[in-house]
Order: sequence, then C-alpha cells, then structure tokens
Amino acid sequence: MTTIKLYGISGSRALRSLWAAEEIGVDYEHVSVDFREESKTPEYLTVNPNGRIPALVDGDTVLFESMAINLYLAKQYGGELYPKTAADEGRTWQWSVWGISEIEPLQMQIVVQKFFTPDEKQNPKVTAGATKGLQRPLQVLDAHLADREWLVGEAFSIADLNVSAVMLLLEMVEFDLSGFPQLTRWLQACYARPSLARARALGT
Repeated sequence: MTTIKLYGISGSRALRSLWAAEEIGVDYEHVSVDFREESKTPEYLTVNPNGRIPALVDGDTVLFESMAINLYLAKQYGGELYPKTAADEGRTWQWSVWGISEIEPLQMQIVVQKFFTPDEKQNPKVTAGATKGLQRPLQVLDAHLADREWLVGEAFSIADLNVSAVMLLLEMVEFDLSGFPQLTRWLQACYARPSLARARALGT
C-alpha cells in the first residue's frame, strides 16, 4: 500500500494539512520541508512547481494548496469529517474558500507588519486598516455561529478545521476577538482538539 507523503512544517500553512491528517487518523509520512531554501530545490519542485508548502503525494495523486489537500484527505479518508450531501459539500467548500479569501489576505497584512517588517519601517496604518477590514467577515462568522455549534452540520467537520486553521494566524498576532463571543467559543473548541497539538509538534 502506498504511503501518503505530506510535505511541510508546522510553522507554516502546512500546519493546516498536518492537522487534517492527524484529525482523520490516516497513515502518512511527514516530510519536513521549510518554506525557504528547501521548498525551492529541484527535487521538491517536481512535487510542487510553485516552490511552496504544503504538498501531498498519494500514489498518482499530487496536490498543492492546503485547502485542496484537506478537502481531498477528508473526502478520501475522513469518514464523518466530510459532508454526506451535495448541499453540505457546497457549504464546506464555501466556508473553506471564504477563509482564504475573506480572512487570510487581511490577517497576512498584520502578520507581515508584526513579524517580517523592521520596527522602524512598520506602518501602523496598514495594521489598523487590516484590523478594520476584518471586522465585517468576523461579524459574518460570529452571526453564523449564533445558533449552531459548528459551521456545517451537527459535528466538527473539515469545514471547521479549514476555517479555524486559517485563523490560527489571528491567534499568533493576538488579535482582539472579544467582540465576537460565538466565534471565540467556536475557535476554543476547534483548538482544543488533540489532533492540533500533535500536528504542532511536527517541526517548526
């Protein structure tokens, strides 16, 4: 039987897919590849020509992009983690794409300012603008969770994992979520899952 190979390190977007693999419980080989020089080697570029992580190889299936990898793993191996109806599948894709389109670009502006820009070159207006911009999507998510425990269906699913995994960067920058009680409650439940702790231990 072919062993799944999952490339990346936990201190990157690859954490999303490592978390998914750990949550599903699928047998896989973790191949430690960082997002700097190691992801630009000729050997790795045959796996992901973009030179980014994560990437997945499962037999003849080769994938990049964390959301695509997670949806594939959940559908192929995830059992109850993947939706059973076409409607819930659509909602799962919806929220997964929403996370990387509505949340990620704005939160990355804050991350870049806080961790990758020298103090003397940081622009407070960028951080303030991104913080303001995040209020609308965070309100959308908080409202959606007002009368439900999970994003799609009655149990934790790959939709919850995907969106909360994207939002781990907000945790890293200590973003103030006090105005979003339902969202905060949901994130705490997602981040308490043992599978996330296992994924975080797989190299930074």
